[in-house]
Amino acid sequence: MPNIFNHIPANISQEVFKTLLDNEHVKIERIVSKGHTSPESGWYDQAQHEWVLLLEGAAIITFKDGKETKLGKGDYLNIPAHIKHKVSWTDPSCETIWLAIFYGGQQT
Repeated sequence: MPNIFNHIPANISQEVFKTLLDNEHVKIERIVSKGHTSPESGWYDQAQHEWVLLLEGAAIITFKDGKETKLGKGDYLNIPAHIKHKVSWTDPSCETIWLAIFYGGQQT
């Protein structure tokens, strides 16, 4: 039986992305971060809506308008398509495990 907490590398030098389901309507990913942030070079500007749930850890998502949202274990957030955002912080002392669901709009 698959388990979302299995197969997490002991040493995470880069974020780990695993697609759990992908079709023309929805994409579901598990993302594992440990002190990782979005690239400094720009903002995510996705064609699909993104619903994220933090299963473990902590993170801060910053929006281009300056708003910050702090997320802890169990917190979730819906980010509408084309709302520019980035991950500005994840807890460097433990794995932050995200469940990200992309839906609606155009998949990229």
